[in-house]
Amino acid sequence: MKSFCSALLLLMLSLPAMAMTGFVHTQGAQLVDGQGAPLHLRGINLGNWFEPEGYMFHFDGGPQAPREIYDLTKSLLGPDQAKVFWQKYREAYITRKDIVFLKRAGFNSVRVPIDYKFFTTDNSAGFQLLDQLVQWCRQEGIYVIIDMHDAPGGQTGANIDNAWNYPWLYSSVEEQNELVSVWTRIANRYKNNPAVLGYDLLNEPIANYPSIEKFNKDLEPVYKKVAAGIRSVDTHHVLIVGGAQWDTNFSIFGPPFDSNLMYTFHAYWMPPVKASIQKYLDFRAKNHVPIWLGESGENKDAWIAQFVNTLNANNVGWCFWPYKKMDATSSVVDFARPPHWDEIVAYAKLPQGTGNSKALEAARPPQADIDAAFAGLLKNIRYQNEQVNQGYLQALGLHANAAH
Repeated sequence: MKSFCSALLLLMLSLPAMAMTGFVHTQGAQLVDGQGAPLHLRGINLGNWFEPEGYMFHFDGGPQAPREIYDLTKSLLGPDQAKVFWQKYREAYITRKDIVFLKRAGFNSVRVPIDYKFFTTDNSAGFQLLDQLVQWCRQEGIYVIIDMHDAPGGQTGANIDNAWNYPWLYSSVEEQNELVSVWTRIANRYKNNPAVLGYDLLNEPIANYPSIEKFNKDLEPVYKKVAAGIRSVDTHHVLIVGGAQWDTNFSIFGPPFDSNLMYTFHAYWMPPVKASIQKYLDFRAKNHVPIWLGESGENKDAWIAQFVNTLNANNVGWCFWPYKKMDATSSVVDFARPPHWDEIVAYAKLPQGTGNSKALEAARPPQADIDAAFAGLLKNIRYQNEQVNQGYLQALGLHANAAH
């Protein structure tokens, strides 16, 4: 009887993973699962994990790009302790308990924004975290979409790509080759894993700044170059491409260049009605390809609810932004500001260049307060200390009373 019970338990634990047989793929204008059944994605972005963003820490007027935030922590903690902090931060920010909760709440997918620097070799630190996440998601029956948020050279020309305020990717063959190399390495690692749904090749390429829109013509050629690298090792997974100007401008695309291609758009701060997404619906109908909302949110619950209804009514899968933020209601969960965090925020607003070192030293919080603030942050981001924003989950049409 004991052996029978053990076998039964093992079977129950493996059911979600067993359900992920075959690979998600496109079928005309639909996305379908490994058995060919239509798949409507209900997802959330795991932002602020591999690529911290200043506004999520309330660094308004302070550091925004990951590199700027890393420099701030080195200044406050010292390089050695900053390295330890970020290692502990990434281990605590997303855990298996978070994935179990997301499944229980009704999500069936996560989008994982990554920085290429974590994946430059087969032994890079990022793979340990990503491997673990993919394993958890497979166990829970959640699909993983890997998103290149921070590409070599920068693909956007803004803080979100963690580069140098200009999209050098499009004019640098060296940076493009590095992008292909990283994506090929990632694809080779997950080529046989059906829990990985696909690869979002570039996040929000080319900001809507007139001086850089000249790179619009170069975006699809870069996509094709990356696709060729991925397809040299992985013929299974969906390739996901977004338009220029923050994933909004689909006029840059020619005919679909791959047989397993999905197009993504991002939509923020517009009326949550069909007219706002009509151009993407028209693109889908014209090209007979799936479309997917890769990011939206940062709004009130009523807006979220109306937009989700619009997307669902038009058979558009979605992935809202983000899963977790500090002291906010526009996310699935939030965590409290730690003690002394306002001191960190005030210091972060000051010009951080070495030319301002005297003023920075005068304004520097006591080291005991700094240490307490960052220790408190590591504590507050843990699953057991998060607060569920029930209104946000309800707006998404998910299980607002999911136990946490």
